[in-house]
Amino acid sequence: MNDILPKLTAAPGFVSGQWLEPVDGRGMSILTFEDEERARAAAPLLGASAPGVTIESVEFRRVALSPP
Repeated sequence: MNDILPKLTAAPGFVSGQWLEPVDGRGMSILTFEDEERARAAAPLLGASAPGVTIESVEFRRVALSPP
């Protein structure tokens, strides 16, 4: 993870990221980008995952609500 984190956070349009603690050996991350185009452009970086990590799926969604 230490190898991929700097690449993700430096990706154009990166806003924030949350890497959730694994449950039953399965983790989850939520990455926010300025727009879908930039999120899709950064998606290939996920292919360079950390050792022992398998990416099962990638979804793109719009933020519905974000408190100030």
